[in-house]
Amino acid sequence: MNLILASGSPRRKELLSLYTTDFTICVSDFDENGVTAPTPAQLVEKLARGKCLAVAKDHPGAVVLGCDTVVDVGGEVFGKPHSVEDAKRMLRALSGATHEVHTGVCVSDGVRTESFVDSCKVTFFPIPEGEIDAYTATKEPYDKAGAYAIQGRAALWLDQLEGDYYTIMGLPVSRTARLLNRF
Repeated sequence: MNLILASGSPRRKELLSLYTTDFTICVSDFDENGVTAPTPAQLVEKLARGKCLAVAKDHPGAVVLGCDTVVDVGGEVFGKPHSVEDAKRMLRALSGATHEVHTGVCVSDGVRTESFVDSCKVTFFPIPEGEIDAYTATKEPYDKAGAYAIQGRAALWLDQLEGDYYTIMGLPVSRTARLLNRF
């Protein structure tokens, strides 16, 4: 199988490597700006599908995997923060509260396209303002939905998790492997 990961995410590359190391990376040029949907879960599926199909059209015969992840705080989408203040706003909203993380996964071979969304509930302990300041002074929050990396410093704030840990990292490995096996 000629497998292409339509993502530049180092975390997705690492997680896909648990399934196979025989894949190439081709970052999608899909424009996410005009994409809307009634719910964050539907949005993430549309984004994953858009990224997947944008790469699949240029690689006939290949199996393409596209993904997207958003943090959902009461229906509001938290994507990647645009600034230090934006990151602080997100972390304050997540502090001492429960939110959802949705990861959309889409696989296409150019003929057949299948997708799914995996969702996870995450509860953080209250995050002291000093920790928010220290964290947002690092590079870690800025290329991640919701301004945090669960496998990084945010591990210190995790109170409860309901669902697949890897969904929060951006690739629900076991469900993705099962979908890829169908191709």
